[in-house]
Amino acid sequence: MKVVVFNVKYSENLGDGVLAQCLETALARGAKGLEVKTIDLAGRTAFGTGGGGRRRQLLKVLQALPAFARRLVVRQALAPTLRRLQVEWLKEIEAADAVVIGGGNLFQDDDLNFPLKVGAALDCVKRSGKPLAIYAVGTSRDWSPQARQLFGRIEESQLVHVSVRDTIASRNWFGHFPAGPHARILPDPGLLVREIVASHALEPLKSEDRAIGICVTDPLILRRHAGHGSHGIPFRHIEDYHRLLSMLLEAGYRICLFTNGAQEDQIFARRILSGDGLAGQIDSGNLYLAPRPKTPEELVNIIASTQVILAHRLHACIAAYSLGVPQVGLGWDPKVDGFFQFVGRSEYFAGEADVSAQHVAALLEDAARRGIDPETHASILNQARDGISLLRECLEKHQNRGANRKTQPAVVPNEQGLAGYAWSSGL
Repeated sequence: MKVVVFNVKYSENLGDGVLAQCLETALARGAKGLEVKTIDLAGRTAFGTGGGGRRRQLLKVLQALPAFARRLVVRQALAPTLRRLQVEWLKEIEAADAVVIGGGNLFQDDDLNFPLKVGAALDCVKRSGKPLAIYAVGTSRDWSPQARQLFGRIEESQLVHVSVRDTIASRNWFGHFPAGPHARILPDPGLLVREIVASHALEPLKSEDRAIGICVTDPLILRRHAGHGSHGIPFRHIEDYHRLLSMLLEAGYRICLFTNGAQEDQIFARRILSGDGLAGQIDSGNLYLAPRPKTPEELVNIIASTQVILAHRLHACIAAYSLGVPQVGLGWDPKVDGFFQFVGRSEYFAGEADVSAQHVAALLEDAARRGIDPETHASILNQARDGISLLRECLEKHQNRGANRKTQPAVVPNEQGLAGYAWSSGL
């Protein structure tokens, strides 16, 4: 049996790579002869092939435009690429027995970026007639009518499974699809990272090594994708980090700044380190910036080297939880709150925009001292394993049902293509 999985595996944000590798490894591990191929919705084929530093400037220009103009720019920019990718995707899907879309926050309307990509994939799935599963995805609350129309293509597919990753995503999904398809809640596949990393990444820290990991994210990225206004984001200024660093260093902690791999995040982290009064701490080794990770394994190794982390990035928190590293989350999108609710650690979620450095420092110290409840941790990871098993069983059950279905040729109509399809869909 061959399964094609669509997500954004090769994003510069390596959290997407972590969850993609967890999903494909766990799905294939439990069945003899099951082949899993992951396809990146942006057309990337390897890690380290993102837009690089140029991406930040493009996002800055895009952010300055009104919403209708941003959607127009994104649609026109993606049309040629997606038209080409659809030809490749159709061939891959035709050679597979089933298709999975997930995990990750794929069902969000970021100026039609994900709606267009997921919509193009759904169009291919519909044409093939192959069984489709939507697995453990994040879902945002606010969709434009165009996004709802594109995501709504799941209703035209042979849908055999739908799941979202937390209660917030579940509520949002029901808001978009009140009449169905209804989604169950299954854990993010990134929670299985503990089971796929090399054993050396899990070596316990020495008690005297009091490293605190601070995952840094460029505020522009947070504002771009925030689920609420940019003024509601904590730690959106360099000064916020400086106040926290001062408190933690004075308390005798070693601090490792790190990123999820995006180049703009690494640049912002270097700006933090250039602050007044930090040179001595850097020279002594009490404060340092981890090299930019270029693979999911490198990111996981960084997280595993800390006793506790602070992060806006969801999958830094998810990987840390899986590895048994306590985490404190910073609010900027409901998906982060949703995860902390799911694992029963809402007291370690700092969602207020004006949260003080003193409060965050206290949360980090308390999280490091108390750790993660082992029974809850084991239960959550078992749920993640069971979710993958449920997905696998569902795909195996339906793999032959579409065998006799008549499928359309795996080509995109020359006279229309994706651009024409988008305009005919009201875009």
